Amino acid sequence: MSKKKPFALRVNEDMMNAIEKWAADEFRSTNGQIEWMLMQCLKKHKRDPKEKKS
Repeated sequence: MSKKKPFALRVNEDMMNAIEKWAADEFRSTNGQIEWMLMQCLKKHKRDPKEKKS
């Protein structure tokens, strides 16, 4: 698994509330939900990160 890099993200309150509710509905943390959303978007646009082979 790759190392996680901290990153500050500023979003408006309504968007954050929507993400938090969605995360709760999916039994994920808010951070986990945002990571999942970003990965879905990357996959959709064929830009998902490739796993490094050891």
